[in-house]
Amino acid sequence: MTAEPIFRRAGRPPEHAPNVLAVVLDDTGFAQLGCFGSGIDTPHIDRLAAGGLRYNRFHVTALCSPSRACFLTGRNHHAVGMGFLADIPLDHPGYTARIPRSAATLPRILRDHGYSTIAIGKWHLTPRYERSAAGPFGHWPLGQGFERYYGFLQGDTNHYAPNLVRDNHYVEPPATPEEGYHLTEDLVTQAVRHLDDQRHAAPGKPFFLHLGLGATHSPHHVPPEWSEPYRGRFDQGWDAWREEIFRRQTETGVVPPGTVLTPRPDWVPAWDGLPADRRRLYARQQEVFAGFLTHADAQLGRLIAHLEETGRLDDTIVVIFSDNGASAEGGVDGSVNEHRFSAGIRESPQDNLAHHDDWGGPRTYNHYAWGWAWAGNTPLRLWKRYTWLGGTRTPLIVHWPAGIGGGGAVRDQIVHVNDLFPTLLDAIGIQAPDVVDGIEQQPVDGASFLATFGDPGAPAPRTTQYFEMLGSRSLIHGRWKVTTDHVSTGVLDEEELLTGSRDLDADHWALFDLAADFSEAADVSAGHPEVVAELRRLWDREAGRNNVLPLYDDLVARLGALIGPAWPPGDDRTFRPGASPVCDESLPLLFGGFRWTAEIEAAREPEGVLFALGDWNGGFALYVTGGRLAFTFSRAGEPLELTADRPLPAGRQSVDVVHTTGPAGSAFHLSQGGVVVGTLAFDGLLPVALQHGGAGLRLGHDLGLPVSGRYRVPARWNGRLLSVRLRTPGAATPDLLAGLRTALHAD
Repeated sequence: MTAEPIFRRAGRPPEHAPNVLAVVLDDTGFAQLGCFGSGIDTPHIDRLAAGGLRYNRFHVTALCSPSRACFLTGRNHHAVGMGFLADIPLDHPGYTARIPRSAATLPRILRDHGYSTIAIGKWHLTPRYERSAAGPFGHWPLGQGFERYYGFLQGDTNHYAPNLVRDNHYVEPPATPEEGYHLTEDLVTQAVRHLDDQRHAAPGKPFFLHLGLGATHSPHHVPPEWSEPYRGRFDQGWDAWREEIFRRQTETGVVPPGTVLTPRPDWVPAWDGLPADRRRLYARQQEVFAGFLTHADAQLGRLIAHLEETGRLDDTIVVIFSDNGASAEGGVDGSVNEHRFSAGIRESPQDNLAHHDDWGGPRTYNHYAWGWAWAGNTPLRLWKRYTWLGGTRTPLIVHWPAGIGGGGAVRDQIVHVNDLFPTLLDAIGIQAPDVVDGIEQQPVDGASFLATFGDPGAPAPRTTQYFEMLGSRSLIHGRWKVTTDHVSTGVLDEEELLTGSRDLDADHWALFDLAADFSEAADVSAGHPEVVAELRRLWDREAGRNNVLPLYDDLVARLGALIGPAWPPGDDRTFRPGASPVCDESLPLLFGGFRWTAEIEAAREPEGVLFALGDWNGGFALYVTGGRLAFTFSRAGEPLELTADRPLPAGRQSVDVVHTTGPAGSAFHLSQGGVVVGTLAFDGLLPVALQHGGAGLRLGHDLGLPVSGRYRVPARWNGRLLSVRLRTPGAATPDLLAGLRTALHAD
C-alpha cells in the first residue's frame, strides 16, 4: 500500500517560463510619452518601445482602480466589483470595491505555478475601510497573490513624505524630505532589492514584478533640477504643443494617415487669449509635469539597467501602460493643492501664482491646468473619467527580446487592459484555472493577443467591449464605437461648461467609424441610426451581464455612501504611544465635530507635538510651542491656527481641542484642565477627508512634513504623553450630504 505524500509538491513554472515586469503609470495620457509623440524626454521607455511594440489602440476603463482590477483579473471592472474607485465601496455587486475569490488574480495564478510575485508602489484595490492596521487583509496585495509588497494603498500620496506599507503593516519612509527622499526613487530601490533577494535565494526562479508608479498622478512632485531643463519649453502653450505632438505622431506612425486632430473644446481657453501672468503660470505647471515624468523614466531606467546587468532582461516580458488618460482634475487653472476641491476652497490664479517658484516642491500638492491634459491626450477628445477615447485610450508598450522582434513597430489591433491577463498567461504557457481554493472561477472577459507579437496582421482578440464610468458610456463593436455625451454631477464646477447631458435618458449617443476615424472626430450617427440602435442594445446586454446597473453618476451621492457606514451615532477611542502610525482611514470622520483629549505630564518648559495627522498640505496637530498649547488645522494648505492665551503649566493634566459646528458657525476651542484658553471661529465646513496622501496619526512627535511651520519635525514632546482620546458625536447623513454638496459647489 502506497502512502499519500504528506506535503503537496510546490507548483513549478513551465520550462523556459519568462519573467514578467508590469509597469503601471498613473494618469499618463496617450501622447505624453516621448515615443508617443510628446517631445518630453523619456529615453528609457523610448528604448523599450524601440526594441519592442507600441499599441496605439489599447484601451482602459477611464479610472485607476477599475483598470488595475481588469489587468490583474482579466475580467471587466464591474464584474469584479470595481465599477468605481476602491475608496468608495457600495453595496451593489458592480461597486463593492472587493475583488471576489471567483476572480483569482494573475499573481495568485503565477504564484501557484512557481513564480515569485512582488508588488511595488500604488495598489488602490483595497476598500477604504479595510486599509487600517487591523485589516482585514484579504484585499491587500498579499491577500491577492503577491508574496511581498512595498508601496501605498491609496490613490495618491505625497512623494516627499508618503504613507507607506511594507507587506501587511505601515512603515516610515527610510529618509526625510531634508535628506532628499523621493518616493519614485525609493520604489525602484526597493524593487531592485526584492529582485536581488529573489535571485540570490532562488536562482532561475521566474518572477512577476508589478511596479505601480505614483507618477504621473498629482501631486506632480519633483526636485527642481528635473524641471529646470524644461524652462521655457512650453511657453508656446497647449494649442501649439498639441499641433507639434500631432505632427510627430503622424511622422512616426503613432497615428495612421488621415487621422483628424480634434478641435480644442470651448471650455479649454485659447492660449493666445490668456493674459501674460496666466501663460507664465500654466507653462510652469507643464514644466514641472514634464520633469516629473522624466524623473520617473530615469528611475525606471535604473530598474531596466539592473535587469540587463543581471542577464534577465532578454527573457523578461515588460509591459508598460497607463491606467487612464491624462487627468483634468486640476480644473481650468490648475491647483497648488488638489485637496482644496474636497475642502470646498475655490483657489484663484493669484493663489497659484504665489507658488510659482516652488511649484512641485514640498509646500505644494499640485496639479496642472486641464489644457495640458487635453493636449496630453492628442489627438483624442476629453480625458480621465470619461469614456471618450481621451479617457480610455492610453499607451501600451510590450518589450520581450526573447519573444518579440518588433523593432519598435506600431500595432493597431483594438485591445483592452483585461486582455493582458490571458495574453501573459498564454505567453508563459499557463491556462487560467477553472477552480481556485474550491471556488469556481467566473469567465475571463479578456482574450489573448499574443499572436500580434509576431504577426502585425493578426486579428484583434475580440470584437466587443463596453465602457462605463460615472454615467459616461460607450461601446466598441467591430469597426464602430458609440459614445454618450453624459457629464457626471457633483464633480467640478467648471465641468458645467461641457456641452453634454446630465440626464441619463437624454444622452446623445454619437457614432464613430474607428476603421476610418482613429481620433473619434466625426459623429456619423445621423447617417446610421440602425447601427446606433444595435450598439445601444449591445451596451444594455453587456451592462446587464457585468453588473453595471443601476448607474451612479453623482459623486456627492457616492460620498454619502462612503460616509454612512463610517459615521456611527458616536465614537470614543483612546490611543497610546508606541504603536505604528494610525492610518487616517481607520479614524472616524470628523466632519460633524470632535473632541481630542491628551493626558500629559508637562515639563517646566514644555515643547513638542502631542499628536499630528497629515501635513501642511492637509492635516492637523496639537502641539506646544513657546510654552503655549497650540492647534493647527491645515484646510488643504490654508492653516487655521489657534494658540492658548496663557502658558501651559508643568505637571500632569488634560488638554483638549474641540471642534464645534452648527447654525451659528464653526469654531475650534483649546482648553487646559477644563478651562478654555483659546477659541477660533471660522466660516465653512471641514472637508470629509481631513487629509489624503500624508502621514498617519503620530503620537508624541511628527515626521515627514509638518502640519505647521511653527515647529520642526520630529518635534518630540519633551514631557510624558500618557494617552490621546478621540470622541465624535456623529451626525445625520442627510444633513451631512446637504452640507457637503454646499461645500463642493460654493462660489
